[in-house]
Amino acid sequence: MSRGKQMAEEQAVPATAAGARLQQMRRRVRLTRLSVWAVMAAGPVALAVAVASPATVVRAAPATKPATVKTAVPGNPSGYASVFLTAWLRSRAGDESSAQARLAQSMAPNVDLPETSAAQPAPESVVAVRSAQQTGQSWSVTLAAQYADGRLRYFAVPVLTDRTGASFTVSGAPAVVASPARIEGPPSPYTVTVPTDGDLPSDVGEFLAAYLTGTGEVDRYLAPGVRLSPVSPAPYKTVTVEQLLAADEAAAAESVPTDGTRVGVMVQAEARDSGGRWPLAYELTLTARSGRWEVSALQSGTAQGGGAR
Repeated sequence: MSRGKQMAEEQAVPATAAGARLQQMRRRVRLTRLSVWAVMAAGPVALAVAVASPATVVRAAPATKPATVKTAVPGNPSGYASVFLTAWLRSRAGDESSAQARLAQSMAPNVDLPETSAAQPAPESVVAVRSAQQTGQSWSVTLAAQYADGRLRYFAVPVLTDRTGASFTVSGAPAVVASPARIEGPPSPYTVTVPTDGDLPSDVGEFLAAYLTGTGEVDRYLAPGVRLSPVSPAPYKTVTVEQLLAADEAAAAESVPTDGTRVGVMVQAEARDSGGRWPLAYELTLTARSGRWEVSALQSGTAQGGGAR
Protein backbone atom coordinates (compact mmCIF):
# COMPACT_ATOMS: atom_id res chain seq x y z
CA MET A 1 0.00 0.00 0.00
CA SER A 2 1.38 3.42 -0.97
CA ARG A 3 2.07 6.08 1.66
CA GLY A 4 -0.46 8.44 0.01
CA LYS A 5 -3.23 5.84 0.14
CA GLN A 6 -2.58 5.14 3.81
CA MET A 7 -2.79 8.84 4.65
CA ALA A 8 -6.03 9.13 2.74
CA GLU A 9 -7.57 6.24 4.66
CA GLU A 10 -6.49 7.69 8.02
CA GLN A 11 -7.98 11.08 7.10
CA ALA A 12 -11.22 9.37 6.11
CA VAL A 13 -11.76 8.06 9.66
CA PRO A 14 -13.76 10.52 11.80
CA ALA A 15 -11.81 12.18 14.64
CA THR A 16 -13.70 10.33 17.32
CA ALA A 17 -12.70 7.97 20.13
CA ALA A 18 -13.70 5.01 17.93
CA GLY A 19 -11.63 6.41 15.09
CA ALA A 20 -8.60 6.82 17.30
CA ARG A 21 -8.84 3.17 18.43
CA LEU A 22 -9.10 2.03 14.78
CA GLN A 23 -5.96 3.96 13.88
CA GLN A 24 -4.06 2.35 16.81
CA MET A 25 -5.10 -1.11 15.61
CA ARG A 26 -3.87 -0.36 12.08
CA ARG A 27 -0.49 0.80 13.40
CA ARG A 28 -0.09 -2.44 15.42
CA VAL A 29 -0.88 -4.52 12.30
CA ARG A 30 1.77 -2.64 10.31
CA LEU A 31 4.35 -3.12 13.09
CA THR A 32 3.59 -6.85 13.19
CA ARG A 33 4.12 -7.14 9.44
CA LEU A 34 7.40 -5.28 9.67
CA SER A 35 8.57 -7.63 12.48
CA VAL A 36 7.80 -10.74 10.44
CA TRP A 37 9.64 -9.37 7.37
CA ALA A 38 12.63 -8.50 9.61
CA VAL A 39 12.80 -12.06 10.96
CA MET A 40 12.54 -13.56 7.48
CA ALA A 41 15.31 -11.28 6.28
CA ALA A 42 17.55 -12.46 9.12
CA GLY A 43 17.33 -16.05 7.88
CA PRO A 44 15.63 -19.38 8.61
CA VAL A 45 17.34 -19.83 11.97
CA ALA A 46 16.00 -16.56 13.35
CA LEU A 47 12.52 -17.44 12.06
CA ALA A 48 12.62 -20.81 13.82
CA VAL A 49 13.68 -19.18 17.11
CA ALA A 50 10.88 -16.64 16.84
CA VAL A 51 8.29 -19.37 16.25
CA ALA A 52 9.63 -21.57 19.08
CA SER A 53 9.72 -18.77 21.71
CA PRO A 54 6.85 -19.17 24.16
CA ALA A 55 4.28 -16.46 24.29
CA THR A 56 4.16 -14.33 27.41
CA VAL A 57 1.21 -15.34 29.58
CA VAL A 58 -0.26 -12.90 32.03
CA ARG A 59 -1.82 -14.79 34.90
CA ALA A 60 -4.57 -13.32 36.97
CA ALA A 61 -3.72 -12.72 40.61
CA PRO A 62 -5.30 -15.27 42.94
CA ALA A 63 -8.43 -14.11 44.65
CA THR A 64 -7.78 -12.70 48.09
CA LYS A 65 -8.96 -15.07 50.82
CA PRO A 66 -11.62 -13.36 52.88
CA ALA A 67 -10.60 -12.58 56.44
CA THR A 68 -11.87 -14.98 59.06
CA VAL A 69 -14.37 -13.34 61.34
CA LYS A 70 -14.08 -14.66 64.89
CA THR A 71 -17.19 -14.85 66.99
CA ALA A 72 -16.74 -13.15 70.33
CA VAL A 73 -16.65 -15.59 73.23
CA PRO A 74 -18.84 -14.44 76.12
CA GLY A 75 -16.87 -13.45 79.20
CA ASN A 76 -16.81 -15.53 82.36
CA PRO A 77 -19.40 -14.01 84.76
CA SER A 78 -17.87 -15.41 87.98
CA GLY A 79 -17.09 -11.96 89.37
CA TYR A 80 -20.57 -10.67 88.56
CA ALA A 81 -22.20 -13.64 90.29
CA SER A 82 -19.96 -13.14 93.33
CA VAL A 83 -20.98 -9.49 93.71
CA PHE A 84 -24.66 -10.39 93.33
CA LEU A 85 -24.65 -13.24 95.86
CA THR A 86 -22.80 -11.12 98.43
CA ALA A 87 -25.43 -8.38 98.13
CA TRP A 88 -28.32 -10.88 98.06
CA LEU A 89 -27.20 -12.67 101.23
CA ARG A 90 -26.77 -9.32 103.02
CA SER A 91 -30.21 -8.00 102.10
CA ARG A 92 -33.72 -9.00 103.11
CA ALA A 93 -37.31 -8.50 102.03
CA GLY A 94 -38.95 -5.56 103.79
CA ASP A 95 -35.77 -3.51 103.66
CA GLU A 96 -35.59 -2.89 99.93
CA SER A 97 -34.18 0.59 100.45
CA SER A 98 -30.87 -0.68 101.86
CA ALA A 99 -27.77 -0.37 99.67
CA GLN A 100 -27.30 -4.15 99.49
CA ALA A 101 -30.94 -4.76 98.52
CA ARG A 102 -30.84 -2.11 95.79
CA LEU A 103 -27.63 -3.61 94.41
CA ALA A 104 -29.04 -7.15 94.37
CA GLN A 105 -32.25 -6.05 92.66
CA SER A 106 -30.37 -4.00 90.05
CA MET A 107 -28.36 -7.11 89.10
CA ALA A 108 -31.35 -9.49 89.21
CA PRO A 109 -34.63 -7.55 88.76
CA ASN A 110 -36.77 -10.72 88.75
CA VAL A 111 -35.28 -12.37 91.84
CA ASP A 112 -36.95 -12.01 95.23
CA LEU A 113 -34.94 -11.02 98.27
CA PRO A 114 -34.63 -13.51 101.16
CA GLU A 115 -36.99 -13.11 104.09
CA THR A 116 -34.72 -13.15 107.13
CA SER A 117 -34.51 -11.48 110.51
CA ALA A 118 -32.12 -8.65 111.22
CA ALA A 119 -30.17 -11.04 113.44
CA GLN A 120 -29.33 -13.34 110.52
CA PRO A 121 -25.52 -13.28 110.17
CA ALA A 122 -24.10 -12.09 106.87
CA PRO A 123 -21.31 -14.05 105.18
CA GLU A 124 -17.74 -12.99 105.82
CA SER A 125 -16.77 -13.68 102.20
CA VAL A 126 -18.22 -15.02 98.95
CA VAL A 127 -15.89 -16.64 96.42
CA ALA A 128 -16.60 -18.23 93.03
CA VAL A 129 -15.24 -21.78 92.97
CA ARG A 130 -16.53 -23.03 89.62
CA SER A 131 -18.23 -21.72 86.48
CA ALA A 132 -19.76 -23.71 83.65
CA GLN A 133 -20.97 -22.39 80.29
CA GLN A 134 -24.21 -24.27 79.64
CA THR A 135 -25.03 -22.68 76.27
CA GLY A 136 -23.54 -19.85 74.28
CA GLN A 137 -24.93 -17.18 76.61
CA SER A 138 -26.03 -19.14 79.68
CA TRP A 139 -23.71 -19.82 82.63
CA SER A 140 -23.98 -21.48 86.02
CA VAL A 141 -21.59 -20.15 88.66
CA THR A 142 -20.96 -22.06 91.90
CA LEU A 143 -19.93 -19.90 94.84
CA ALA A 144 -18.87 -20.58 98.41
CA ALA A 145 -20.20 -18.33 101.19
CA GLN A 146 -18.13 -18.46 104.37
CA TYR A 147 -19.58 -17.31 107.70
CA ALA A 148 -17.84 -16.11 110.84
CA ASP A 149 -18.86 -19.21 112.79
CA GLY A 150 -17.04 -21.46 110.32
CA ARG A 151 -20.04 -22.54 108.26
CA LEU A 152 -19.48 -22.89 104.52
CA ARG A 153 -22.46 -22.94 102.20
CA TYR A 154 -22.41 -23.34 98.41
CA PHE A 155 -24.79 -21.65 95.97
CA ALA A 156 -25.31 -22.00 92.21
CA VAL A 157 -26.26 -18.75 90.45
CA PRO A 158 -27.57 -18.70 86.84
CA VAL A 159 -26.20 -15.83 84.74
CA LEU A 160 -26.94 -14.72 81.18
CA THR A 161 -24.46 -12.77 79.04
CA ASP A 162 -24.91 -10.78 75.87
CA ARG A 163 -23.24 -11.88 72.64
CA THR A 164 -20.11 -9.87 73.34
CA GLY A 165 -19.71 -11.07 76.91
CA ALA A 166 -19.65 -7.48 78.16
CA SER A 167 -23.05 -7.39 79.90
CA PHE A 168 -24.64 -9.78 82.39
CA THR A 169 -27.83 -10.40 84.32
CA VAL A 170 -28.76 -12.93 86.98
CA SER A 171 -31.59 -14.90 85.43
CA GLY A 172 -32.90 -16.79 88.46
CA ALA A 173 -32.75 -17.20 92.22
CA PRO A 174 -29.66 -18.81 93.76
CA ALA A 175 -29.82 -22.52 94.56
CA VAL A 176 -28.13 -24.12 97.55
CA VAL A 177 -25.99 -27.02 96.31
CA ALA A 178 -23.58 -29.59 97.71
CA SER A 179 -19.90 -28.77 97.93
CA PRO A 180 -17.71 -29.73 94.95
CA ALA A 181 -16.22 -33.19 95.28
CA ARG A 182 -12.68 -33.46 96.57
CA ILE A 183 -10.24 -35.30 94.32
CA GLU A 184 -7.02 -37.11 95.10
CA GLY A 185 -3.94 -35.58 93.59
CA PRO A 186 -1.41 -37.55 91.49
CA PRO A 187 1.55 -39.20 93.24
CA SER A 188 4.34 -36.79 94.04
CA PRO A 189 7.52 -37.10 91.94
CA TYR A 190 9.51 -36.21 95.06
CA THR A 191 10.15 -39.59 96.64
CA VAL A 192 13.80 -39.36 97.74
CA THR A 193 14.35 -38.12 101.28
CA VAL A 194 17.39 -35.83 101.52
CA PRO A 195 19.26 -35.84 104.86
CA THR A 196 18.92 -32.46 106.54
CA ASP A 197 22.61 -32.30 107.48
CA GLY A 198 23.98 -32.27 103.91
CA ASP A 199 25.16 -29.50 101.58
CA LEU A 200 21.90 -29.26 99.69
CA PRO A 201 19.63 -28.57 102.72
CA SER A 202 22.19 -26.04 103.97
CA ASP A 203 22.24 -24.15 100.65
CA VAL A 204 18.43 -24.26 100.43
CA GLY A 205 18.02 -23.00 104.00
CA GLU A 206 20.37 -20.07 103.42
CA PHE A 207 18.54 -19.18 100.20
CA LEU A 208 15.10 -19.22 101.89
CA ALA A 209 16.43 -17.13 104.77
CA ALA A 210 17.64 -14.48 102.30
CA TYR A 211 14.40 -14.71 100.31
CA LEU A 212 11.95 -14.51 103.24
CA THR A 213 13.79 -12.81 106.14
CA GLY A 214 16.20 -10.46 104.40
CA THR A 215 19.22 -12.22 105.92
CA GLY A 216 21.93 -12.08 103.24
CA GLU A 217 21.76 -11.39 99.51
CA VAL A 218 19.48 -13.55 97.37
CA ASP A 219 21.68 -13.14 94.28
CA ARG A 220 24.58 -15.12 95.74
CA TYR A 221 22.39 -18.24 95.88
CA LEU A 222 21.14 -18.00 92.28
CA ALA A 223 22.51 -19.70 89.16
CA PRO A 224 23.98 -17.42 86.47
CA GLY A 225 21.27 -15.64 84.49
CA VAL A 226 18.53 -16.20 87.10
CA ARG A 227 16.78 -13.11 88.45
CA LEU A 228 14.70 -13.29 91.64
CA SER A 229 13.84 -10.49 94.05
CA PRO A 230 13.39 -11.17 97.78
CA VAL A 231 9.99 -10.76 99.41
CA SER A 232 9.78 -7.16 100.61
CA PRO A 233 9.19 -6.18 103.29
CA ALA A 234 10.55 -9.38 104.80
CA PRO A 235 7.55 -11.19 106.37
CA TYR A 236 9.40 -13.53 108.74
CA LYS A 237 12.14 -13.47 111.34
CA THR A 238 13.41 -17.03 110.87
CA VAL A 239 13.02 -19.86 108.35
CA THR A 240 13.96 -23.48 109.01
CA VAL A 241 14.01 -26.40 106.55
CA GLU A 242 11.87 -29.14 108.12
CA GLN A 243 11.96 -31.70 105.30
CA LEU A 244 13.54 -31.95 101.87
CA LEU A 245 12.27 -34.38 99.23
CA ALA A 246 13.93 -34.84 95.86
CA ALA A 247 13.01 -36.39 92.53
CA ASP A 248 16.59 -37.58 91.91
CA GLU A 249 19.07 -39.61 93.94
CA ALA A 250 21.77 -37.04 93.07
CA ALA A 251 20.21 -34.66 95.57
CA ALA A 252 20.86 -37.11 98.40
CA ALA A 253 24.58 -37.45 97.67
CA GLU A 254 26.95 -36.53 100.49
CA SER A 255 28.96 -34.17 98.27
CA VAL A 256 27.92 -31.84 95.48
CA PRO A 257 28.13 -33.65 92.10
CA THR A 258 29.80 -32.38 88.95
CA ASP A 259 28.98 -28.97 87.55
CA GLY A 260 25.76 -28.81 85.58
CA THR A 261 23.92 -31.52 87.53
CA ARG A 262 20.28 -30.45 88.01
CA VAL A 263 17.85 -31.73 90.65
CA GLY A 264 14.30 -30.88 91.61
CA VAL A 265 13.31 -30.72 95.29
CA MET A 266 10.25 -30.01 97.41
CA VAL A 267 11.07 -28.02 100.53
CA GLN A 268 8.85 -28.14 103.61
CA ALA A 269 9.85 -25.13 105.67
CA GLU A 270 8.82 -23.54 108.96
CA ALA A 271 8.71 -19.74 109.07
CA ARG A 272 8.20 -17.75 112.26
CA ASP A 273 7.18 -14.19 112.93
CA SER A 274 5.87 -12.30 115.95
CA GLY A 275 2.45 -13.85 115.37
CA GLY A 276 3.43 -17.50 115.32
CA ARG A 277 4.57 -20.39 113.12
CA TRP A 278 3.79 -20.78 109.42
CA PRO A 279 4.30 -24.03 107.47
CA LEU A 280 5.41 -23.25 103.89
CA ALA A 281 6.29 -25.34 100.83
CA TYR A 282 8.46 -24.47 97.82
CA GLU A 283 9.48 -26.39 94.72
CA LEU A 284 13.04 -25.61 93.65
CA THR A 285 15.27 -26.60 90.79
CA LEU A 286 18.96 -26.51 91.74
CA THR A 287 22.09 -26.73 89.61
CA ALA A 288 25.54 -27.78 90.85
CA ARG A 289 28.37 -25.32 90.20
CA SER A 290 31.80 -24.91 91.79
CA GLY A 291 31.07 -27.32 94.62
CA ARG A 292 27.73 -25.87 95.73
CA TRP A 293 24.07 -25.88 94.78
CA GLU A 294 22.53 -22.81 93.14
CA VAL A 295 18.83 -22.07 92.62
CA SER A 296 17.88 -22.05 88.94
CA ALA A 297 14.06 -22.02 89.36
CA LEU A 298 11.50 -21.46 92.13
CA GLN A 299 7.81 -22.30 92.19
CA SER A 300 5.29 -21.87 94.98
CA GLY A 301 1.80 -23.27 95.40
CA THR A 302 2.67 -26.48 93.55
CA ALA A 303 0.81 -29.73 94.09
CA GLN A 304 2.70 -32.00 96.45
CA GLY A 305 0.70 -35.15 95.71
CA GLY A 306 0.73 -38.22 97.92
CA GLY A 307 4.45 -38.94 98.03
CA ALA A 308 6.70 -39.55 101.01
CA ARG A 309 6.53 -37.17 103.94
